[in-house]
Amino acid sequence: MHKDCERIMLTEEALCARVEEVAKEVDVRYAEKRPLVVGILKGSIIFYADFIRHLSCPVELDFMAVSSYGSGAVSSGKLNIKKDLDKSVAGRDVIIVEDIIDSGFTLANLKALLYDRGANSVIIVTLLNKKERREYDIEPDYNCFDIENEFVIGYGLDYDERYRNLPYIGILKREVYEK
Repeated sequence: MHKDCERIMLTEEALCARVEEVAKEVDVRYAEKRPLVVGILKGSIIFYADFIRHLSCPVELDFMAVSSYGSGAVSSGKLNIKKDLDKSVAGRDVIIVEDIIDSGFTLANLKALLYDRGANSVIIVTLLNKKERREYDIEPDYNCFDIENEFVIGYGLDYDERYRNLPYIGILKREVYEK
């Protein structure tokens, strides 16, 4: 375990098993379709890669860098699109793959934006869901894990661009982010 982790919340084995389960559920839904799978950079990249490897339906891949966080631990309340889609979503079924839903601000606004751009359908697949932090009326269509209100790192999630490469989800020690 990394020295900045208080404890491991989800092991690598638990993550791999649950991601495969959720991907198989989504795969059934899109068996006769060709969805556009949109990974939200950077946090979802490891989850996204593992998730799409378990899909057998034909998919197209794209990415967005969308955030409401800067280098801090608290949402800024402003949606920032740093990298937009390369493909049009008009008439498409879109699967948003996100690392975590916290307040719901980013995904509520992103989902509305994709519908405004003409998406046929938009679903959200998330690795982690912090229900107790929700401020916006948004829920994932598919969720791997509900978690308590802790600052989590690993498996793509970061604090100030660190810890993304940890193979598990850990709880970051408070002294690291409360400096």
